[in-house]
Amino acid sequence: MRVVVDFDVCESNGVCVQTVPEVFDLGDDDLLDVLQPSPPEELEGKLREAAGRCPKQAITLVDDPTGEER
Repeated sequence: MRVVVDFDVCESNGVCVQTVPEVFDLGDDDLLDVLQPSPPEELEGKLREAAGRCPKQAITLVDDPTGEER
C-alpha cells in the first residue's frame, strides 16, 4: 500500500496527523510531511480513517503492485 497526498488540495490542518502520527507529521514550516509513503499493513485501518476524515479529501491509498486505489 502507498499513501498519496494531493498537496495542491491539502490544507495541512493536521487531522491525519492526529489519526496516524506514525505516517503523517506537520513540519517546522507547518506543511504536511508523509513520514512513511509505504506504511505497514497494520496501519491500513487508521489510514482509511485519516483519508475519510480529511476535510479536503486529499489522501488516497493505492495498492503498490497495480496502482489501484483502495
